[in-house]
Amino acid sequence: MTVRSRLTAPRGLAALATAGALLISAAACGGTTKDSASDDGGKAVGTASANPNAPLKKGLKIAFLPKQVNNPYEKIVDDAGIAAAGEFAGTAKEVGPSDASASSQVSYINTLVQQRHDAILIAANDENAVCGPLKQARSKGIKIVAYDSDTAPGCRDLFINQASTEEIGKSQVKLLSDQLGGKGDIAILSATANATNQNAWIKVMQDELKKPEYSGLKLVKIAYGDDDDQKSFQQTQGLLQAYPNLKGIISPTTVGIAAAARYISGSKYKGKVALTGLGTPNQMRQFVKDGTVKNFALWDPKNLGYLASFAAASLASGQITGAPGEKFTAGKLGEREIGQNGEVILGPPTVFDAENIDQYHF
Repeated sequence: MTVRSRLTAPRGLAALATAGALLISAAACGGTTKDSASDDGGKAVGTASANPNAPLKKGLKIAFLPKQVNNPYEKIVDDAGIAAAGEFAGTAKEVGPSDASASSQVSYINTLVQQRHDAILIAANDENAVCGPLKQARSKGIKIVAYDSDTAPGCRDLFINQASTEEIGKSQVKLLSDQLGGKGDIAILSATANATNQNAWIKVMQDELKKPEYSGLKLVKIAYGDDDDQKSFQQTQGLLQAYPNLKGIISPTTVGIAAAARYISGSKYKGKVALTGLGTPNQMRQFVKDGTVKNFALWDPKNLGYLASFAAASLASGQITGAPGEKFTAGKLGEREIGQNGEVILGPPTVFDAENIDQYHF
């Protein structure tokens, strides 16, 4: 079991000027007890009600459970969330599996429940595989916040979404279409076959490709690299060998796009096959500068962790319950409002290219 933890204490976070939201679920408050929790729409029933004027509790004990602890993107998110907990005098840590299989997170959830955390923040590998253990956690008054990749809505209190699903899916298709002049065979290199966020984005991409303006694009294959660098590298090689007319690849996963870029940059396909997706500037900088990748997109993962942290603290402190229309203040990111299905959106993704990539360092 891989565990990475950090104890945070109150302090200024000038070094996190770009830090973002941390999804934190906190322990029952406002009268919610293990006897009053239910699965009704994912919300607890009973006497709990929001008190927007309640102060953030000190000493909150929260934990981040990413898809896998060796994922560079998720490390950025979690580190920012752990650091942000210092602003409300909380104790935060990251625990998680080294693989991204559907059930690999279950044992960690059970352990965190036993350790009596106030909140568990989870980037789900499978929206349903973790549902049972999360419901058990909620029945004991532990708040559950999904971030980056959602669970089934009935299994958590909030979902901190990096950007709207529609916006991400549509922008990915447009980025690749613009590079290809709207014509050519394309493929998608995803993470795991059960990843909630990946599947939601891909569904939007598939719907988008049915529109007249994208009639010249043909999706020939959806491949899965399981958020594993070597497998994603091999899947890229396999796609290019199996589809000799392939003109472009979308990889909406930071592990996948970096592995695909590494393969293409050293192959005969460099300059002939376009690649876009979701990646971090630091991992993609060399591939943009050497011409392998024209552009790609992502939100600031530090801000995602920061927002999630304050959302969880607000839940744990009774400021919010997760109901649509409720508002809370997320530190330096200001006031945020909860949308339908308990969703809080960070904001639109940023497109990175040769003109702006050196302005970003994460």
